[in-house]
Amino acid sequence: MSRTALITGASSGLGAEFARQLAARGTDLVLVARDKDALHDLAATLGAQFGVTAEVLPADLVVEDQIDRVRRRLTDPERPIDMLVNNAGFGLPLSFARNDIEDEVRHLDLLVEVPMRLTHAALGPMLERRSGRIVNVASVAGFLPRSTYGASKGWLISFSRWAHARYAGRGVTVTAVCPGFTHTGFHERMGLPPGEEGVPDWMWLDARVVVSEALRDVARGRAVSVPSLRYKALVALTRVLPARVLATAGERGR
Repeated sequence: MSRTALITGASSGLGAEFARQLAARGTDLVLVARDKDALHDLAATLGAQFGVTAEVLPADLVVEDQIDRVRRRLTDPERPIDMLVNNAGFGLPLSFARNDIEDEVRHLDLLVEVPMRLTHAALGPMLERRSGRIVNVASVAGFLPRSTYGASKGWLISFSRWAHARYAGRGVTVTAVCPGFTHTGFHERMGLPPGEEGVPDWMWLDARVVVSEALRDVARGRAVSVPSLRYKALVALTRVLPARVLATAGERGR
């Protein structure tokens, strides 16, 4: 698929799964996250298992000089990036009024400003080569009223749709990947042990399936990828259900 992929939020969860599946296809990697040790462990594992080159680039993407390092890597003409996977993110409780506003601002920066900046950086060299793929990991929550998380992911979906329509004809596809609840450790990092997220078992997806279906849709040049039939059906329902029903559905889980 791609020769070199840069993945943010690569130390765990969907980011690490994107890295594994791309490495299995022979793609070299640039792994970006705050956890330097976890990145080195993953790079060593994937390099030994698949024989790919896995470069480690530790960065806190909401710190200006650190995101600048990632932007410079994306625009390095000597080491082109063929795929960008914007995956970094974190969640907050849905009670906006009780959340710390600085946490909310950092959340907005990471889910909106960071992928916008990195997409902008990647687009220049990709358009010059008339080749490239940008993957923005959004969420089914982007189709629902779900506090600032849903609003941020809704922005990312809309932006990705527009960018795909604008640039696919010039060789660069942009795909918003919209998984539902997925076993990744994301909820545990919010302090919610398995089984205490308030989500029934049937709604949970496996990270391997999510990434496999996402990469299939990326290869097909789709603007939006919703892994699994159950969540495709849910997204279809969001177009016809009343707003109050959608708001209630958006309160499910944390």
